[in-house]
Amino acid sequence: MSLIVTGTIGIDTVETPTGSAKEIPGGSCAYFAAAASCYTPTRVVAAVGDDWPADHRSMLESFPGIDLGGLEERAGSKTFRWGGKYLDNMNDRETLFTDLGVLEEAPPAIPAEFQDSEIVFLANTHPGVQRGFLEHLPNRKFTVADTMDLWINIARDDLVGLLGEIDGLVINDSEALLLTEQRNPFTAAKAIMDMGPSVVVIKKGEHGAVLVTSDGVAVLPAYPADEPMVVDPTGCGDSFAGGFMGWIASRGNWDFAELQSAMAWGTVSASFTLGAFALEGLQGLTMEQLEERMACYQAAARVGQTTIV
Repeated sequence: MSLIVTGTIGIDTVETPTGSAKEIPGGSCAYFAAAASCYTPTRVVAAVGDDWPADHRSMLESFPGIDLGGLEERAGSKTFRWGGKYLDNMNDRETLFTDLGVLEEAPPAIPAEFQDSEIVFLANTHPGVQRGFLEHLPNRKFTVADTMDLWINIARDDLVGLLGEIDGLVINDSEALLLTEQRNPFTAAKAIMDMGPSVVVIKKGEHGAVLVTSDGVAVLPAYPADEPMVVDPTGCGDSFAGGFMGWIASRGNWDFAELQSAMAWGTVSASFTLGAFALEGLQGLTMEQLEERMACYQAAARVGQTTIV
């Protein structure tokens, strides 16, 4: 089934305990599409400025499954830029700067040839913009969104309105607490479901993720990455969502068992992002490599003779 993602493409500067990288490809849309395209063709709708480096385009074009037909390069505009520094535990980070650039302008248009998309992911951006995209996707069958603490704080009404129009929400545990005032992730997920979505995924970083639907609950561990493997956590949540949605689109099914499998593939996809700066960990990734790592993940998530993923 056709998969489309809308969100940000940016230029990142990142510092981690393992090193640093300046002016590298970033943005929620870029990480999502890179991961999702390993499973299924992925349509991208985003905007950048005329300062967007040519090698960043080449990087995205190196993923054969990514369709950049909805990418606008705007003359006279500036690309979204973000800089961050990760602390020693690699979980906490400090934002050094944010330059919104094109995000302060009108959102990109969805090309006519993309408007038949059936599987939709609304990567992190203003919930009012996310709702606006839905008006141009009349054939959508399964729509999932991401959000962040900023929008929960300054655009809650728009976010609550969005939740009433989508099928699923991907959110981390601190954002779920902020949105629902419920510390328990299962209770928080059920509170979010009361707002509209029938599927809620709560990411818990190094502690894995929780899936809650009306058909059941699943808890999956994080991939058991050893310390030398972790280079840069940036984009891991977006890569998780890309693997999750890419698997669903490739299967054309989102019943509970398939959603649980999609969570596992999302976790494996994100593990490759951890291993390098920017999109390099996902570049050239094959299904054979994904399956090999999935086998390791399944072995680690075994109870007795039963595989839980």
